[in-house]
Amino acid sequence: MRVALVTESFPPQMNGVARSVARAAEHLAARGIEPVVIAPAPGPGPRPVFDWPVVHVPSIRVPAYRDFRAGLATRALDDALDAHRPDIVHLASPFGYTARAAAWAERRHIPTVAVWQTDLPAYTRAYHLTAFEQLVWHRLRSIHSRARVNLALSACTARALAEQGIGNVAVLPHGVDTERFHPRYKDRTLHDALAPDGELVVGYIGRLAREKQLHWLADLAAEPGVRLVIVGDGPRRRALERLLPQASFLGALHGDDLSRLYASLDLFVHTGPFETFGQTIQEAHASGVPVVAVDAGGAAELVDPGVDGTHFPPGDGPALAGIVRTLAARPELLRQWGGRGRLKVETRTWEAEGDALIAHYERALALGPARPRLAVPTA
Repeated sequence: MRVALVTESFPPQMNGVARSVARAAEHLAARGIEPVVIAPAPGPGPRPVFDWPVVHVPSIRVPAYRDFRAGLATRALDDALDAHRPDIVHLASPFGYTARAAAWAERRHIPTVAVWQTDLPAYTRAYHLTAFEQLVWHRLRSIHSRARVNLALSACTARALAEQGIGNVAVLPHGVDTERFHPRYKDRTLHDALAPDGELVVGYIGRLAREKQLHWLADLAAEPGVRLVIVGDGPRRRALERLLPQASFLGALHGDDLSRLYASLDLFVHTGPFETFGQTIQEAHASGVPVVAVDAGGAAELVDPGVDGTHFPPGDGPALAGIVRTLAARPELLRQWGGRGRLKVETRTWEAEGDALIAHYERALALGPARPRLAVPTA
């Protein structure tokens, strides 16, 4: 089987879409399937090398996200697909230039599998662009309605797609690297350096962007006996450093440094209400760390309240601070929640997700190409 993974984002860009596509391609190659990744050309700087072909199409820089480049819907995409001759076209978080790949597959009667990974309609609300929300939905319906199989990362996302008239939806949660993220990386020296006066170390790890709603952490950051640690980078970093002067901003961490940081936390907090999933929650669970997550979106589905963490109401920063204040006095409960979280994710490996993805490819092939519709916009 030959699979073309056409993605809006890929390393060296670092985000959930980029990482999951790299993982998927790696797994396909390991299973004897021939992948090719088609992605926007990155900007200047070193490019990672992979054991499978990566074809870059022309791209432009997106002003609001200095580290993100958008692919252009040009003939280069068609040429890459013609050269690889895929049996399946995998569309990763399609919206922009990837729509042209949907049109290419439709003309050649090749089935597509589309993965909904970014809630762009919700982002219009986060960025006060609600006038464009229905236009975004129209664009997304025009792409996903052509897919033989649509994959959602969470049940709430699958329901939202069904409500918008998008069919053939199955739920395929992400896996997690349970070796990279493991309680054995806990580093007491690191913990004590972050909290020299014995504070509860509470961490957020992820992009520092408007849609993450990190301003909800203001009350928590000011809570006595709590040390808030923020790992990651993004366009909101400087504004957040001003808003949260009590927090420790560590920038982006990778490899063993990231593993040690996760496992050395006492509690992980997740504020993003627009997530289709919440991979950092799984990484925290794998590290043996309990989680307080916003009660909204895909993130809420990953936390079982009273078992491996709890929820807080969206937009209620004081409630979040109050929950953490209560938990700070119950270290044994936090340890129990952390252990249960680890047990929950031990079977949620990337290998299990990859094999399930291959099964969806096989289902799409059995169903055959979707019936032709109106032309997909390529701009």
